[in-house]
Amino acid sequence: MHASKGDRLVVHGRVVGKHDRVVEIVEVLGPDGTPPYRVRAENGHETIMTPGPDSVIDHRKATNLP
Repeated sequence: MHASKGDRLVVHGRVVGKHDRVVEIVEVLGPDGTPPYRVRAENGHETIMTPGPDSVIDHRKATNLP
């Protein structure tokens, strides 16, 4: 998994009724675009994530999160 600052990380819901979570990657902490990533949620909360197999990178630059 490789990402750049401004990409979006989509974490798919694994339980019926749970929606996908979309966060903006604000900093890449690993070498060459690899995890971990510092991410920002729609509500402004920031955290560090190492995405699992239920996650994908959306390489479109994040302007507004859904």
